[in-house]
Amino acid sequence: MTAEKFFTSKLGIIAAAMFATFLWGSAFPAIKLSYTALDIGSNDYDKQLLFAGYRFLLAGLMIFLFFTLFKQSLKLRRSTIVPLVQLGFMQTFLQYLLFYFGLSYSTGMQGAVIAGTASFFQILFAHFLYADDSLSVRKWLGIALGFAGVLVVNLPKAGADFQFGIGELLLLLAMMASAYGNIMARERAATMDVSYLTAYQMLFGSVGLIVVGGVSAGFFPFAFDLYTIGLVVYLAFLSAAGFVLWNNVMKYNKVGKVSMYLFLVPVFGVMLSAVFLDEVMHYTILIGLMLVVLGIIIVNKQKTVTGQKEKLPSSA
Repeated sequence: MTAEKFFTSKLGIIAAAMFATFLWGSAFPAIKLSYTALDIGSNDYDKQLLFAGYRFLLAGLMIFLFFTLFKQSLKLRRSTIVPLVQLGFMQTFLQYLLFYFGLSYSTGMQGAVIAGTASFFQILFAHFLYADDSLSVRKWLGIALGFAGVLVVNLPKAGADFQFGIGELLLLLAMMASAYGNIMARERAATMDVSYLTAYQMLFGSVGLIVVGGVSAGFFPFAFDLYTIGLVVYLAFLSAAGFVLWNNVMKYNKVGKVSMYLFLVPVFGVMLSAVFLDEVMHYTILIGLMLVVLGIIIVNKQKTVTGQKEKLPSSA
């Protein structure tokens, strides 16, 4: 069976999309567990960046290794260096600089729910960047529900009093960077192979993270053991496999056919954080999760209109 046949079959779409969203959702507890095991505190900004750099450097190398085994050349072309560096800065360096800092101040569950807002930010960006992508009442409703979910999920921090801290703000900014990075990736994918684009943007972004973090923390400050090595390898794998799977699903199918699966990212994130981090699933977490999921479903619901151009949803 060819790749196209697999990724266009019903079973292939379900399997690939669900596995990709499961991997992205599992990143939240995996990062928190890594911080604990490697003694990376909320104020250890340099170590957080360095750890993220290790992860994405390894993820990029995994993609190279995979396609080299299948004899597919990913040789760097000079004409693509500038757009790849720009994408690497936005989608890997800036997004995960904000994401890792934010998650160190937040819980895995809160991070998972806030991650759902990337879809909403992308719709807002598309509204202002593309003349044919206006916001309908339906989309405004979905966006409002999604951000309401983000507000609700933060209520447990201070009992009955609402508190929106630096961690949540940084996570929201990370999702903004993710959304804009997805739009950049869509435009660049018109002239570059998806695997080529994904591998190099991860490599370029990871170099920035390693340099910035390593200058302050040193380039080898961690005492790795089998457990922590396993966590880094898993985080790299989920990034490499998740993006490659999702980008192939997007490549061979209409966006509206697969975008509904994105709501599984916060669902998996909350569930896995409860299991692996022993975080209490407070009722406000559940309410916030339901609001975000409902919002994502509403904004991604496609109307059947002849000739209507479909929009690219956000990947977590």
